Amino acid sequence: MTKKEIVKTICERANKKQLMKGNLTQLATKEIVQWTFEAIIETLVQEGRIELRNFGVFEVKQRKPRKARNPRTGARVDVEAKNVVTFQPGKEMEEQVKQYAKLAEAKKKPRKSKAPKAESKIAEPKTHEPKEPEPKVPAPSANGTGAAPAAPPVPVVPVPPTVVPTTEPVTSDTPAT
Repeated sequence: MTKKEIVKTICERANKKQLMKGNLTQLATKEIVQWTFEAIIETLVQEGRIELRNFGVFEVKQRKPRKARNPRTGARVDVEAKNVVTFQPGKEMEEQVKQYAKLAEAKKKPRKSKAPKAESKIAEPKTHEPKEPEPKVPAPSANGTGAAPAAPPVPVVPVPPTVVPTTEPVTSDTPAT
Protein backbone atom coordinates (compact mmCIF):
# COMPACT_ATOMS: atom_id res chain seq x y z
CA MET A 1 0.00 0.00 0.00
CA THR A 2 1.26 3.47 -0.84
CA LYS A 3 0.69 6.82 0.85
CA LYS A 4 -1.74 7.72 -1.95
CA GLU A 5 -3.82 4.62 -1.20
CA ILE A 6 -3.77 5.41 2.54
CA VAL A 7 -5.01 8.93 1.81
CA LYS A 8 -7.81 7.62 -0.40
CA THR A 9 -8.91 5.08 2.24
CA ILE A 10 -8.92 7.65 5.06
CA CYS A 11 -10.77 10.18 2.91
CA GLU A 12 -13.49 7.69 1.94
CA ARG A 13 -13.85 6.48 5.53
CA ALA A 14 -14.09 10.03 6.93
CA ASN A 15 -16.71 11.00 4.34
CA LYS A 16 -18.81 7.88 5.07
CA LYS A 17 -18.88 8.71 8.78
CA GLN A 18 -19.55 12.37 7.96
CA LEU A 19 -17.02 13.66 10.48
CA MET A 20 -17.27 17.12 8.97
CA LYS A 21 -20.16 19.22 7.69
CA GLY A 22 -18.81 19.00 4.14
CA ASN A 23 -16.78 16.35 2.42
CA LEU A 24 -13.10 15.91 3.22
CA THR A 25 -11.06 16.18 0.03
CA GLN A 26 -8.17 13.87 -0.80
CA LEU A 27 -5.90 16.91 -0.96
CA ALA A 28 -6.79 17.91 2.62
CA THR A 29 -6.42 14.29 3.77
CA LYS A 30 -3.01 14.05 2.10
CA GLU A 31 -1.91 17.18 3.96
CA ILE A 32 -3.05 15.70 7.31
CA VAL A 33 -1.28 12.39 6.63
CA GLN A 34 1.90 14.27 5.68
CA TRP A 35 1.71 16.34 8.89
CA THR A 36 1.42 13.10 10.86
CA PHE A 37 4.55 11.67 9.22
CA GLU A 38 6.42 14.94 9.75
CA ALA A 39 5.44 14.97 13.44
CA ILE A 40 6.77 11.41 13.86
CA ILE A 41 10.06 12.33 12.18
CA GLU A 42 10.43 15.55 14.17
CA THR A 43 9.81 13.70 17.46
CA LEU A 44 12.38 11.04 16.53
CA VAL A 45 14.98 13.72 15.71
CA GLN A 46 14.37 15.70 18.91
CA GLU A 47 13.58 12.97 21.45
CA GLY A 48 14.79 9.75 19.83
CA ARG A 49 11.61 7.81 20.65
CA ILE A 50 7.88 7.98 19.93
CA GLU A 51 5.33 5.59 21.41
CA LEU A 52 1.96 5.25 19.70
CA ARG A 53 -0.43 3.23 21.90
CA ASN A 54 -1.89 0.11 20.24
CA PHE A 55 0.43 0.67 17.28
CA GLY A 56 4.06 0.49 18.33
CA VAL A 57 7.27 2.26 19.27
CA PHE A 58 9.69 3.97 16.90
CA GLU A 59 13.14 4.46 18.38
CA VAL A 60 16.47 5.85 17.19
CA LYS A 61 19.40 3.59 17.98
CA GLN A 62 23.06 4.01 17.15
CA ARG A 63 24.90 1.24 15.36
CA LYS A 64 28.52 0.82 16.37
CA PRO A 65 31.31 1.28 13.84
CA ARG A 66 32.40 -2.01 12.30
CA LYS A 67 34.67 -3.57 9.75
CA ALA A 68 33.15 -5.00 6.58
CA ARG A 69 34.35 -6.34 3.25
CA ASN A 70 33.75 -5.02 -0.23
CA PRO A 71 32.07 -7.99 -1.97
CA ARG A 72 33.68 -7.21 -5.34
CA THR A 73 37.26 -6.71 -4.26
CA GLY A 74 37.32 -8.43 -0.88
CA ALA A 75 39.08 -5.38 0.59
CA ARG A 76 38.36 -4.44 4.20
CA VAL A 77 36.20 -1.34 4.62
CA ASP A 78 35.57 0.68 7.79
CA VAL A 79 31.86 1.39 8.29
CA GLU A 80 31.21 4.41 10.50
CA ALA A 81 28.73 4.49 13.37
CA LYS A 82 25.27 5.58 12.27
CA ASN A 83 21.80 6.24 13.61
CA VAL A 84 18.99 3.91 12.55
CA VAL A 85 15.27 3.90 13.26
CA THR A 86 13.82 0.72 14.75
CA PHE A 87 10.17 -0.21 15.15
CA GLN A 88 8.68 -2.47 17.79
CA PRO A 89 5.03 -3.29 17.04
CA GLY A 90 2.45 -2.96 19.81
CA LYS A 91 0.51 -5.93 21.21
CA GLU A 92 -2.70 -5.10 19.40
CA MET A 93 -0.94 -4.79 16.04
CA GLU A 94 0.99 -8.04 16.55
CA GLU A 95 -2.18 -9.95 17.45
CA GLN A 96 -4.14 -8.65 14.46
CA VAL A 97 -1.28 -9.32 12.05
CA LYS A 98 -0.81 -12.86 13.34
CA GLN A 99 -4.52 -13.57 13.08
CA TYR A 100 -5.56 -11.85 9.86
CA ALA A 101 -2.58 -10.97 7.69
CA LYS A 102 -2.05 -12.79 4.41
CA LEU A 103 1.27 -14.49 4.05
CA ALA A 104 3.61 -12.26 2.12
CA GLU A 105 4.63 -13.80 -1.17
CA ALA A 106 8.22 -13.51 -2.24
CA LYS A 107 8.41 -10.50 -4.53
CA LYS A 108 11.93 -11.28 -5.71
CA LYS A 109 12.21 -12.60 -9.20
CA PRO A 110 14.47 -15.60 -9.57
CA ARG A 111 17.92 -14.69 -10.82
CA LYS A 112 18.74 -15.57 -14.37
CA SER A 113 21.97 -17.48 -14.59
CA LYS A 114 24.47 -16.39 -17.20
CA ALA A 115 25.48 -19.92 -18.11
CA PRO A 116 23.71 -23.24 -17.53
CA LYS A 117 24.95 -25.07 -14.47
CA ALA A 118 27.02 -28.13 -15.20
CA GLU A 119 25.98 -31.41 -13.68
CA SER A 120 27.99 -32.35 -10.64
CA LYS A 121 30.91 -34.57 -11.46
CA ILE A 122 33.44 -36.41 -9.40
CA ALA A 123 36.41 -34.16 -8.80
CA GLU A 124 39.20 -34.90 -11.22
CA PRO A 125 42.81 -34.65 -10.09
CA LYS A 126 44.35 -31.31 -10.97
CA THR A 127 46.98 -31.30 -13.68
CA HIS A 128 49.55 -28.62 -14.31
CA GLU A 129 49.11 -28.63 -18.06
CA PRO A 130 48.14 -25.24 -19.47
CA LYS A 131 44.60 -25.20 -20.76
CA GLU A 132 43.59 -23.51 -23.96
CA PRO A 133 41.54 -20.41 -23.12
CA GLU A 134 37.91 -20.60 -24.14
CA PRO A 135 36.70 -17.85 -26.47
CA LYS A 136 34.65 -15.25 -24.61
CA VAL A 137 31.21 -14.69 -26.03
CA PRO A 138 29.28 -11.78 -24.53
CA ALA A 139 26.01 -12.85 -22.94
CA PRO A 140 22.89 -11.10 -24.24
CA SER A 141 21.51 -8.51 -21.84
CA ALA A 142 18.50 -9.19 -19.65
CA ASN A 143 16.21 -6.90 -21.66
CA GLY A 144 17.18 -8.45 -24.98
CA THR A 145 18.91 -5.39 -26.38
CA GLY A 146 22.47 -6.62 -25.87
CA ALA A 147 24.90 -7.37 -28.61
CA ALA A 148 24.52 -10.66 -30.39
CA PRO A 149 27.37 -13.14 -30.03
CA ALA A 150 30.28 -12.21 -32.24
CA ALA A 151 30.72 -14.18 -35.46
CA PRO A 152 33.89 -16.26 -35.73
CA PRO A 153 36.78 -14.34 -37.29
CA VAL A 154 37.18 -14.68 -41.05
CA PRO A 155 40.70 -15.80 -42.04
CA VAL A 156 42.61 -13.19 -44.03
CA VAL A 157 43.97 -14.58 -47.29
CA PRO A 158 46.64 -12.49 -49.04
CA VAL A 159 45.57 -11.48 -52.55
CA PRO A 160 48.33 -11.33 -55.17
CA PRO A 161 48.57 -7.99 -57.01
CA THR A 162 46.81 -8.00 -60.34
CA VAL A 163 48.47 -6.77 -63.51
CA VAL A 164 46.32 -4.47 -65.57
CA PRO A 165 47.24 -4.56 -69.29
CA THR A 166 47.75 -1.17 -70.87
CA THR A 167 46.88 -0.29 -74.46
CA GLU A 168 50.07 1.67 -75.21
CA PRO A 169 53.53 0.36 -74.52
CA VAL A 170 55.65 2.65 -72.36
CA THR A 171 59.03 3.40 -74.02
CA SER A 172 60.42 6.28 -71.96
CA ASP A 173 60.10 8.07 -68.69
CA THR A 174 58.96 11.29 -70.28
CA PRO A 175 55.28 12.02 -70.50
CA ALA A 176 53.53 11.55 -73.81
CA THR A 177 52.63 14.67 -75.79
